[in-house]
Amino acid sequence: MSRRAVLLSIPVACCFILGSLIASNQLFRISNPAALLFESQAQRLLPNAYQATFEWSELPARKDLQWVNCHVSFQCARLIVPLDYTDPDGREATIAIIRKPAAVPQDSKEYRGPILINPGGPGGSGVSTVLAAGFLLGSILGPHFDVVGFDPRGIGESTPKISFFKTMVERELYEKPKSVNIADGTLSRLLSSRKLFNTLAAELDDGYLRHMNTDYTARDMLRIVEAHGRKKLMYWGFSYGSVLGATFAAMFPDKVERVLIDGVVDSEGYYANDWSSAGRDTDKSLDSFFVGCSKAGPDICPFYAPSPEDIRTNLTNIFENLRKSPLPVRTEQSYGLLDESFLRLLIFAGLYSPYAEFPVFAKGLASLANGDGRPLFREPPPFKCLCNPHQDEKPVELLPDALSTLVCNDGDHIPDALEFAEKTFKGYQKNTEFADVLAAVAGPTCAGWPRFQRNHIFRGPFTANTSHPVMLIGNKADPVTPLASAKKMSKGFHGSVVLTQDSGGHASIAAPSICTMKYIQDYFVKGTLPKEGTVCPTIRGPFDPIDAFKYDGQKVFSAEEMQFAETVNELSMTPIIPRMF
Repeated sequence: MSRRAVLLSIPVACCFILGSLIASNQLFRISNPAALLFESQAQRLLPNAYQATFEWSELPARKDLQWVNCHVSFQCARLIVPLDYTDPDGREATIAIIRKPAAVPQDSKEYRGPILINPGGPGGSGVSTVLAAGFLLGSILGPHFDVVGFDPRGIGESTPKISFFKTMVERELYEKPKSVNIADGTLSRLLSSRKLFNTLAAELDDGYLRHMNTDYTARDMLRIVEAHGRKKLMYWGFSYGSVLGATFAAMFPDKVERVLIDGVVDSEGYYANDWSSAGRDTDKSLDSFFVGCSKAGPDICPFYAPSPEDIRTNLTNIFENLRKSPLPVRTEQSYGLLDESFLRLLIFAGLYSPYAEFPVFAKGLASLANGDGRPLFREPPPFKCLCNPHQDEKPVELLPDALSTLVCNDGDHIPDALEFAEKTFKGYQKNTEFADVLAAVAGPTCAGWPRFQRNHIFRGPFTANTSHPVMLIGNKADPVTPLASAKKMSKGFHGSVVLTQDSGGHASIAAPSICTMKYIQDYFVKGTLPKEGTVCPTIRGPFDPIDAFKYDGQKVFSAEEMQFAETVNELSMTPIIPRMF
């Protein structure tokens, strides 16, 4: 068993629109003992990797792939693509690409080529994902493949970069509303704030912004595949990455070698700017915390109560107390108010990764019930203006900017009217008690967005007879992509199969399942799919001891099975999917 470490690849983040989203492509360390994670081979390398000097801007961009060693154990390249695919000889964009090379030589008969990874968002960095989890993903997929991450156009280290602000100082000074209490009139404030945010986007646009969309990102993926000397795509996409994968499969059905979409978004709803189905299973995910804590007992779950309903009541009481009297908190690195909205956002975001977060919540909520909010307070340190003017121009996490750009460029035009946002909120209320969190994003996001012409941009339909069947994965209690969305999307792709994972969390990697990961491995290596209706169990629950594995009813593993189990378990403790909400 590998020793524990305190490295968390991506922090639990709150709703971007409220300014609580911490940079998802930065690694940081936390001292909370309850959040100790396994240390993987990749994670052992990461501290040195980030200390090593590597400037993407100094890497020449080319129309072919020329790899250079980077970040200690990886290889990097920058690929030139058309900014506008209707004008292929016009302005150019560059795509930042990183790979964990296959363990077998590329001239070996066993080498199978690159598998592209997208972590979702939209706006997530594939480069950061492979840096954080490339070795884990490679261990699951097998030694035959390169694990390839790319920053989609406009995102991360790809250029031109989507940014609505000229400097980090300007970004920091932008006023972000802090509440999602829809009942107190905050929705109208959110709507106005988004109009301002999107006005800033239009002011800095030099013509690039209209070309940031999922259609063109899918075309970029094909360019990456062809630059590898391959004709067809192998791909594993999570969350929004499922929209990207479904879009590619529908646009280029004859270019599909393997397309796995995991944590499946209803792509038709995405392009219609209709997120009403997103919260369908959210409450199931929260229920799993109540049930798991109650079963675990007070020694393992400090927020224990005799029944799940008792735990729910205790949490409700905390919400009510914070609503009446927000708690001032001062930690070693930051300070602020822990109010009801903060806690609701934190818990909602934590539902993405129950194995990493539920034990943390249990300890933090127990402390909060006793008046101590420090264990749960995760605001970043106060902003400090850098003395070196060049440092102010360093890349920053632009997930909010990129998220708005892609959602609004891809989706149907949304009226700016408050009535529409309120209608959206009421729609979510039918499905989940987290309607306020969902509506705070989906309702106002595109208010005031510049209306670009979208001639020749693919936005469906999602029906295709692909050259190899698509594989889809859905969890029974996914907080933002319900299992029903995977089943709906599967109907459009001939021969596709939905694998169900019996867990909460967002996408299959949120829970440790040897069963699921073996099906994924077989899909990429052998091309086989599970039988329709297959349901995969996990090897432990979120509150079970981290080495108490059980597979097919067996508690005794062979050495090979134990190694695979450790890898699968470690991946579930390494959140890599950005939290949109």
